[in-house]
Amino acid sequence: MKAFLAILLLLHGAIHIIGFLKGFQLAKVSTLAATISKPMGIFWGITTMLFLVTLIGLLLKKEFWPYLAFVAIFFSQILLILYWQDAKYGTLANVLILLLTLPFFGKQQVDNQITTEKTALLNSFHTNPQDILRPEEIAHLPPIVQAWLNQSGVVGKPKAFSLRLKQNGQLRTKPDSKWMSFDAQQYVDVNSPAFIWSADVKAFPGVYLAGRDRFENGTGEMVIKLASLIPVVDEKDNLQINTGSIIRFLAEICWVPSAAVQEYLVWEAVDAHSAKATLTWNNLSVNGIFQFAENGELISFEAPRFFGGSKDAQQYPWKVEMMQHSVFEGVNIPEVSRIIWKLPEGDFEWLRLTITELNYNTTSLF
Repeated sequence: MKAFLAILLLLHGAIHIIGFLKGFQLAKVSTLAATISKPMGIFWGITTMLFLVTLIGLLLKKEFWPYLAFVAIFFSQILLILYWQDAKYGTLANVLILLLTLPFFGKQQVDNQITTEKTALLNSFHTNPQDILRPEEIAHLPPIVQAWLNQSGVVGKPKAFSLRLKQNGQLRTKPDSKWMSFDAQQYVDVNSPAFIWSADVKAFPGVYLAGRDRFENGTGEMVIKLASLIPVVDEKDNLQINTGSIIRFLAEICWVPSAAVQEYLVWEAVDAHSAKATLTWNNLSVNGIFQFAENGELISFEAPRFFGGSKDAQQYPWKVEMMQHSVFEGVNIPEVSRIIWKLPEGDFEWLRLTITELNYNTTSLF
């Protein structure tokens, strides 16, 4: 789509030079029968330059280019109206350029908003890089949880106060729908449970969804926009979204094992290979079951969760299966996972993800 838009900007912009040439009588122009004065010729020339500078901005990924595109379209359409009899078909090009520019403009606005939110989250971190996770701090935990922390490699190292990561994968909205690929970034405040997850989802060739999942101060918010413009999902601050977000936070301590000793968590042994974790924060309390291998490596997490964010949503088991582990910054964590809803009609695997980059105790954006 970007390549097609670039070609369209070049061709449509170049066509406007015809008005400039005729206005200054620099060439014979048969396509424009109307008389064009020199001042109007300058107007045609300026419009040409606007389209060409827009093209350069697009190719160089400059933030100003969508705004300049709107100005160029406006100038162009004024000329087309003034010389309608000869130039009316140029309106089609203007409409097409506008439709192609809007998704880029929408994505820019969404990205700027998310960057502002991420920066605010980073600035709120309570940092203490010298706080070491000591063996005596995990002695009260169920034996299998202690085994997890020891085999993950976090004991004797600084506790994580923050996490940032990149991931990619596939997701779908229904059991029989097609898989859509995505790339995502996430920033997590470990000490005061909060996260911001943003993703670009390829819905169809040339069609993208912009997603943002946020949890802060006990409040969840989920927004998904088609082409970064049209809201598809916009849910926030209700029981379904708030509890769903905090359950997600609980599940994702698999990537931050040292968070197991945080005061907002209480652990209970279920059996030799599983433990129940209860997370309480800002009057919200949720729990789930972590299952471990014999050596303490995480196998899965399961908890009841609302299927959707509407007020009539029902709770069903929500399960994260850890498929493959790798070491990031000296810590052994799940690298590849899949998420399954256990619905009455059968299991619905809706997401597969892979961690591609991960950093602890970092207060800067990717």
